Amino acid sequence: MAIRSFLILFILFFFSSLNPILSLYEDQVGLVDWHQQYLGKVKQAVFHTHKTGRKRVVVSTEENVVASLDLRQGEIFWRHVLGSNDVIDGIDIALGKYVITLSSGGSILRAWNLPDGQMVWESSLRGPKHSKSLLLLPTNLKIEKDNVVIIFSNGHLNAVSCIDGEVLWEKDFEGESLEVQQVIQPPGSNLIYVVGFASSSLFEMYQINALNGELLKHESAAFSGGFLGEVSPVFRETVVALDSTGLILLTISFQNGKISFQQTPISNLVKDSFGPAKIIPSSVTGIFAIKINAVTIVIRVTDENKLEVVEKTNHETSISDALSISEGQQAFALVQHASHEIHLRVKLAHNWDDNLLKESVKMDQHRGLVHKVYINNYIRTDKSYGFRALIVMEDHSLLLLQQGEIVWSREDGLASIIDVTTSELPVERDGVSVAKVEHNLFEWLKGHMLKLKGTLMLANPQDIAAIQSMRLKNSEKSKMTRDHNGFRKLLIVLTRAGKLFALHTGDGHIVWSHLLQSLQKSKVCQHPIGLNLYKWQVPHHHAMDENPSVLVIGKCGPSSDAPGALSFVDTYTGKELSSLSLLHSVAQVIPLPYTDSTEQRLHLLIDADKHAHLYPKTPEAISIFEREFSNIYWYSVEDDNGIIKGHALRGKCTGEVADEVCFDTRELWSIVFPSESEKIIATVTRKLTECHVVNGGYGRWVVHTQAKVIADQEVMYKYISRNLLFVATVALKGSGEIGSVTPEESWLVAYLIDTVTGRILHRVTHHGSQGPVHAVFSENWVVYHYFNLKAHRYEMSVIEIYDQSRADNKDVWKLVLGKHNLNSPISLYSRPDVITKSQSYFFTHSVKAIAVTSTTKGITSKQLLIGTIGDQVLALDKRFLDPRRTVNPTQAEKEEGIIPLTDSLPIIPQSYVTHALRVEGLRGIITVPAKLESTTLVFAHGVDLFFTQLAPSRTYDSLTDDFNYALLLITIVALVAAIFVTWTLSERKELQDNWR
Repeated sequence: MAIRSFLILFILFFFSSLNPILSLYEDQVGLVDWHQQYLGKVKQAVFHTHKTGRKRVVVSTEENVVASLDLRQGEIFWRHVLGSNDVIDGIDIALGKYVITLSSGGSILRAWNLPDGQMVWESSLRGPKHSKSLLLLPTNLKIEKDNVVIIFSNGHLNAVSCIDGEVLWEKDFEGESLEVQQVIQPPGSNLIYVVGFASSSLFEMYQINALNGELLKHESAAFSGGFLGEVSPVFRETVVALDSTGLILLTISFQNGKISFQQTPISNLVKDSFGPAKIIPSSVTGIFAIKINAVTIVIRVTDENKLEVVEKTNHETSISDALSISEGQQAFALVQHASHEIHLRVKLAHNWDDNLLKESVKMDQHRGLVHKVYINNYIRTDKSYGFRALIVMEDHSLLLLQQGEIVWSREDGLASIIDVTTSELPVERDGVSVAKVEHNLFEWLKGHMLKLKGTLMLANPQDIAAIQSMRLKNSEKSKMTRDHNGFRKLLIVLTRAGKLFALHTGDGHIVWSHLLQSLQKSKVCQHPIGLNLYKWQVPHHHAMDENPSVLVIGKCGPSSDAPGALSFVDTYTGKELSSLSLLHSVAQVIPLPYTDSTEQRLHLLIDADKHAHLYPKTPEAISIFEREFSNIYWYSVEDDNGIIKGHALRGKCTGEVADEVCFDTRELWSIVFPSESEKIIATVTRKLTECHVVNGGYGRWVVHTQAKVIADQEVMYKYISRNLLFVATVALKGSGEIGSVTPEESWLVAYLIDTVTGRILHRVTHHGSQGPVHAVFSENWVVYHYFNLKAHRYEMSVIEIYDQSRADNKDVWKLVLGKHNLNSPISLYSRPDVITKSQSYFFTHSVKAIAVTSTTKGITSKQLLIGTIGDQVLALDKRFLDPRRTVNPTQAEKEEGIIPLTDSLPIIPQSYVTHALRVEGLRGIITVPAKLESTTLVFAHGVDLFFTQLAPSRTYDSLTDDFNYALLLITIVALVAAIFVTWTLSERKELQDNWR
């Protein structure tokens, strides 16, 4: 009896110590997740280096971010992401304490507090006429003691107070057919010049009183040769421009209100010039530059408006804006790229022959060319001028140069990821020494003793810090080899700059980066564009000998018939194995479910002329492809025309495009949506990662079971097909913004289409609804999000599709005994007997992206990962979107896990995968299965990056990293000791009883 009581007490104590924890402790942050903040490619920068306060630089970027950076380390003091529709047109610093930003096409002017980034005021400058947006912060110009900022936007010139954002005066240019090029305010003057073109050959100048906006003078002059591009100011009342041919430089003077043109053929300046020129924008007094093909020419304008060439170079050259270093003196920087170095020179605007600074800095070739440079000066200890330069590179990275060295760098190209895939890490090969085992054993014992102290609340702050440090150290999450749980992987990301990065899932550090040659600007390709990433070679049988590789697909130009470009990159080293410049375009890429003997995956590239091209171009690949020739189908979507088409192969190409790997195609079917009533706004199919390629051919879908046992012990069979397509259309009037139409004028239609036959398997109409639509397709269900105009709320709907042709197998015992027809072949050409179940629910948030968790075997329950309008990721159990939910579920349905029906989906604060963090500018959510069935890896990207591990059904197949092994060991020892003691006492008592 004593033994039993003692055992019960210990068992209760043991299990009470293993209560599941649903929250995240402070010392667990960063163990399985990481968050990185970026800015994007910098397009404007303003330094603030006053003696008082922190030295910083304020930047605006192409991702519509305004931020303040520490000049010492490049860290972010503060930043604001304004959104995709709020493009930043200009920034400056006013009164030494306000950051002024102009955005939304010149419609919104804001002031931010420089130290902390809090918004001080906001003004709206909207107007009916769209025009170029210009921001000018005059020096020493005050209107009634107010410092002002001059804004030209939407056909209006405005003077706005820097203190409160009040518009002090406004000059209307709406009635003028003027395309404004520059707004010039000469220093120390109360005049403002507005110059531009009224037509292709008419130059106009407006002279305005800066104190009240009064028009003082208006002059215009015609030039028969016409104008090309922008103008560049060189003096207070002089600008330069190009004629319409780009072969003649025009020096345009408007002194004393009179406009005069002086023509200088470029051939007079540069004897061997050829081709049209382009002016490089600059604000340096008396200096400007032009570019002719790859040649950069720096030109000085004399006081008599004569032009002199001061430098000509074949190296890529960037010129900074003017920096005022003293009264009447301006400095500027030139940066030239040569091989593995960049050469930085700082000169005075009026003295070209001397250099204030001349430095050479070694530069990683994978950063590309210098795109922009901004300079700032400081006073050295010897009272001389020192300079620092902020450099924007071709790969969108940001660097600070000072004293011939790179002080810091930021990889801000990661703010513009366009595609993501994953790669396994190398297999660990080296053994472990005995000394390392002994050291690890000591560390293990030390760690668990500290954990025990923490469990018994005996740990001091130093012990707690040591526990967290040991967790990070012992997790081995940054190790460059595979782990048995599959948590350590490489995230291969392609950025808009054409650069490929490999990020380690352990802590997000960059393993390697490579700026692809095929996606760099060249004479052959002036406008390269990266498109997609695909897994090219994934060694399984040769994992010890072969490295995996990825295929990067791009094209040369924005047009649909632009020639394509391919790059093959080793994912372990980042080395570009090879690259191809294609003769054909790339309109569609189809990864085929076949691999060759080297485990390279076959890909089919469809060009704009509907020809199919096979890669790799090897005899073995062609042989495999020809065997499966009749089994290859695909579809194409023409959004603008409202047409979906199905395609198959017909035979080898004929004519001029004839090639061993070129094939003609044929159209099998087409679905034409009536253009007057429906417009395609979304198409979604199942992810390729839901199917494993096995033995070089078709693999299995990651679905644990096709059968679903419902509450009454009957069986429903999921309709699992790789060829299902979800299509959402909306009424033509309802294709605009939310609320632009009445509920009666808009409807949303959802379709499920078989892409082999073109058969519509299901169609449902949501009356009074509108897009945008975000959807995700997995297994036999699709979930989509849209707006309900009648209810003035967002909704999420679910459709599940089941196979009725398996209706004879409704008995569970038939499944158990194997008496079923699940293995019988299915042809998509026979009309499928399917039924659907659907349901709709209100949802609180607007949505940016939707994804679904994926696991290795498909056993773990699914969760939807919803990217909210607040740039957070919410995990929502798929059971909440079960179409079989009812208000009062039966007892059998409750046992099955059916949740009672409510009209809205719950938002549980603890379900945010990103915790309290935000993934600013969220664009995509990627899920990758780990080897551990319970766990999925989640990667969210936008301007920021976020990664974490998620266990939708808890970690039922492993112990957590913080499991207290020491407490378990002590418990077992105590139980054994207790059993021995009680057994001894029991034997002694029994002996005494026998002697009586």
